[in-house]
Parts: sequence; C-alpha cells; structure tokens
Amino acid sequence: MTLPFADDLSALRAVARDENAGGRTGLCTIVNINGSFSRRLGAQLAVLPDGSVAGSLADGCLERELASEMARGTEPRVLRYGAGSPKIDFRLPCGGGLDILIDPAPDRAAAREALALIEARGEARLALPAVSPLATRRYVPQLRLVLFGEGPELAAMAHVGTQAGLAVETHSRDEGSLALGSRPEHLVADRWTAIALLFHDHEWERAILEWALATPAFFIGAQGGAPARAAREAALVAAGFDPRQVARIASPIGTVLHSREPAGLALSVLAAIAGEYELRHPHHHGR
Repeated sequence: MTLPFADDLSALRAVARDENAGGRTGLCTIVNINGSFSRRLGAQLAVLPDGSVAGSLADGCLERELASEMARGTEPRVLRYGAGSPKIDFRLPCGGGLDILIDPAPDRAAAREALALIEARGEARLALPAVSPLATRRYVPQLRLVLFGEGPELAAMAHVGTQAGLAVETHSRDEGSLALGSRPEHLVADRWTAIALLFHDHEWERAILEWALATPAFFIGAQGGAPARAAREAALVAAGFDPRQVARIASPIGTVLHSREPAGLALSVLAAIAGEYELRHPHHHGR
C-alpha cells in the first residue's frame, strides 16, 4: 500500500481534470480550525458527481457528510462542524471545531493553472470564494528525495520513500552512477528537496556535499557518528565553506540517532525529513 504523502494534491487534481465529470466536481476546503484537528488548514476534499471523493479530511464520516452536503446547493458556503456547530448530531472525535468551505463549482481553469505550476515544481495559489475566511489556498511541490549511497541502507531508504508516495531519485556507487570526487552538477535540487547520503565509506561524500550545499534543499543529511561528522565538517571548512553553511548538514540523521538496522534507519530518516517538510508548509501554522 502506498501512503498518501501526495494526498495534498489529489482534490486539486480531481477538480483540474474534471472534463469527464462534466464540470460537476465540487471542492471542500478547511478554512478555519478551532482547537485540535488531524489535518492542517487548507486541507481539501473533492466530491465527484457520483458521490465518491478524492482526498481526505477525517476518518470517513466527515467525508460522507460533505458529499451529501455538496448536493444540497449550487452556491459556495461555509459550514461549521464539530464544536460550535448547529449540527448537534455530528461531532468530531478530537473535540475541535472546523469551518469548511463547500464550493460546488470551483474555478477549474484556475485549478488547472495551479496544478501545472505544482507539477513543474513551482508553488501555486488558488483564490477561494469571498465567503471564505481563508482567502487563498497555497500549494507547494511534493516532497522529493535525492539519495546517494550504497548497500542495504540506500535500498531501504529508496523503498520506504517510494512506498510513502514520494518522488525518489537514487544515485549509487554500486551501479556506477557516481564517480569518486565528482560533483553531481547535472542534478537539480529545489527548496522542497531533501538530500541524504548513506555511505559507509565517507570518502565518497565530500564532492556530493559540496554540490548539496550550493542548492536550496531544505534538508541535507549524512550517515555517520560523531567522529565522521567532525572529520566531514573539518574537511569542508578547510575547502573554504563557511561553518554556518556546513551546519546545514544533519548528522547523525534520523529521529532515532543510533538505529542499526537498514529499515529502522530508513523509517527514522524519513520521519525527520517529513517533519521538516511539514514545518515549511505555508498552512502549517494556521495561516
């Protein structure tokens, strides 16, 4: 099963590609949150003409309620669910309250434009109807992993990332796609890219790290303990890098710093990367 890391775009994609549905796919957007809730501000759900949905806002009960509500009108409106809602027979298990924009006829041309920007690794905005307290839904590119390394650690990391639905790119000395001492200048890493180095032979790291430090990647991490980190940092500073630049390199990597098994290391590293990515999402702090 693939985990829904890309779920943030599935509702937008359904609206943008609505030709086969005759332009009747509606869009639901969380536009205000009071208290705690399991989704961020701006989370979206598309309701197709047959009542099926794309995206996720909760555990299924809310989705069914929204699918029914979509069919009850043709104008955009904001409804309250959970705490403070007049719907006394519908409560959210977290105890929070949500304002959800129900838009039966979203701007499909604008959705297509936003989706095209995102698929080109750009950032995009979708203006919401005037009734919404949230004026704009912002989108960022999918988290992308660029992995370098060797052996079971690299294989495990690539597998976990792929199963999580991420865009994963691997470069391995085992497959001959890396040359010792050569920077991978042909590669591109944007600010929604995470770079991880998984080498036992740290001699392979320096040229790759020199390249990585010149990119805006939001995460750069390298496998290894304290001695490897000290040697790595000293070599980069000696090569002319500012210590503040070098401090971008996370090492050891992961949420469990002493994980010994490849699968455990991969899960630990992906958890750390996913957390950093989430903190950078424009709607993470409720804006």
